[in-house]
Amino acid sequence: MVTQPTPTPLLSIVVPVYGVEAYLRQCLDSIHADLPGDEATQVEVIAVDDASPDRCGELLRGYATERPGLRVLHLDRNVGLGPARNAGLDVATGRYVWFVDSDDRLPAGTIPAVLDRLRVDRPDVMMVDHLRVHECGREEVDASSRLLRGTPGVVRLADRPQLLRVQHTAWNKVVRREFMAELGLRFHPGWYEDIPFSHPLLIGAERISVLDRVCYLYRQGRQGAITSTRSGRHFDSFEQYDRLFAWLRQRHPDGRWHAELFDLMVNHFLVVVGNDDRLHPHLRRDFFRRVAAHYRRYLPSGGYPRPGGVSGLKHRLVGRDSYLAYAALRRAHRLAGRLRGGTGGDPATGGTDPASGSPTRDRTLVSTHGNGSE
Repeated sequence: MVTQPTPTPLLSIVVPVYGVEAYLRQCLDSIHADLPGDEATQVEVIAVDDASPDRCGELLRGYATERPGLRVLHLDRNVGLGPARNAGLDVATGRYVWFVDSDDRLPAGTIPAVLDRLRVDRPDVMMVDHLRVHECGREEVDASSRLLRGTPGVVRLADRPQLLRVQHTAWNKVVRREFMAELGLRFHPGWYEDIPFSHPLLIGAERISVLDRVCYLYRQGRQGAITSTRSGRHFDSFEQYDRLFAWLRQRHPDGRWHAELFDLMVNHFLVVVGNDDRLHPHLRRDFFRRVAAHYRRYLPSGGYPRPGGVSGLKHRLVGRDSYLAYAALRRAHRLAGRLRGGTGGDPATGGTDPASGSPTRDRTLVSTHGNGSE
């Protein structure tokens, strides 16, 4: 009897699962309903139960009996989002890997479109567009989505540097698995695990393609999501940026991309420090001090093009470690917002996440002397 070799899937979809009992079936249904019937062997779905404390493990076991193609890993202990993704990656066999979070979902027609584009472009990384979906059902275009527009064929980051400013998450990128291994990229433990993973993918890629269609529905406001959880674990972001710049020093000792990543880092920190949903007021001063320390540590030797307007003012205050001035600016803006009948959100961020948008810039180079003041 001749045993036929099992065909290698084109795509592995890795779904880490923790505390999402209310959303898990909707996520898995959106994937399986979208699988092309004539290409069942081209996609494998791997769900990783990260010792979820709710009924997720039981739901996965039941779902796997309904859908034998679903592979389920049950971890003995909770390891966190990054290591759970690694566990799925370790057993993935597809040429490409897509990390889909278990509280999100895919719109109809996504997987066939992804497979078609992967075959045509053969990229190292393929970026996809997304919508933010609020609990009330309202859908919102991300501010960074416009940066994906008009990307012709296959490019390198040097050809389209604005791609570095698209939302820096793992779920908006489909990645060639061997390329990931060539870069030595794995997810690290802790919150903000996407930081030292997502940026190196784009910097190291020889072939980047963009599928300019909404392929991902990103849930907003879920209880338990880190973007809506007050916690000291937001301080994990500092270690994640340390890892990013360590990787950059090793791969690009000439300093290439340093200024761009530095600017993104400061903008991201300003999102976190200004957000009441992430930091309790008693932690804000300490977080700002850490931001100022990272500013001094990673300020490029040749300076960097600082944003203009209020965002640029905040960069200057961080460089001077002027928390009292920053706090006064923040209070003034929020008061003005309430008087206008608005939300009084943080002016430099517009309430979005790190790279969502491309602020207007002046070309002032920040001094690298002393504490970073001009």
